[in-house]
Amino acid sequence: MRRASRARGDAHAKFLRGQSLPGVSARGFSERDPGMLADSGVTLGGDPTASAGDDDAVPSNAPEVFRHAVDTMLAAPIRSVAILERIRPPQRLAPWSFAVAVDIDTTGAEGATGRLVVLYDPDGAEAWDGEIRLVAYAQADLAADMAGDPLLPAVGWSWLTEALEQHGVPYTAVGGTVTQTTSTRFGDVHGPRSTTQLELRGSWTATEPDLTTHVLAFVDLLAVAAGLPPEGVAVLGDR
Repeated sequence: MRRASRARGDAHAKFLRGQSLPGVSARGFSERDPGMLADSGVTLGGDPTASAGDDDAVPSNAPEVFRHAVDTMLAAPIRSVAILERIRPPQRLAPWSFAVAVDIDTTGAEGATGRLVVLYDPDGAEAWDGEIRLVAYAQADLAADMAGDPLLPAVGWSWLTEALEQHGVPYTAVGGTVTQTTSTRFGDVHGPRSTTQLELRGSWTATEPDLTTHVLAFVDLLAVAAGLPPEGVAVLGDR
């Protein structure tokens, strides 16, 4: 449990640091930005007098489109191995933002972890080609035999695009990066001799305010990264 918690903490820190994505500036990926509700996982659209109640995911003065987007995001029927919780979103990326953390809980494995942010600008953003932008970060430890595969970054990116397509997600203007890192331990350091990690940062624009399929696709991306089969498919070795 400590190892999993540490992995989630490291992933969250990297997510908050961020990097440049199509239509999304990296400024604002900072834990020290003011104006965020520590427990609600929502920024206040520039209104310091707004408040979010325990029963509401967003402040009462939030635009209806944004409220609907967040409601559908939280109500998505995700698979049982996924754990979704609200976290603080990055600030200053958009007038309104909301964020969740998603962890894939696998038995006897590291699993995968990710963060998904929804940004809303009622006036739209030219770089987004729309009003609602989703920003995703995914991290997973990979099997040692995949470390030297030159196609690994392209495969990792296909996990995202294929998940979006398979769920019929209405989106446009997708872009991002995939980073592969290999760490080798020396001396008296606990853990395997070598580990390979894949990090994906991507963003895309939702063309409809219902974000149900977006969340389902992101969870499937993490599940694939964790080495799980598609939902409903049994692995013969597990019987």
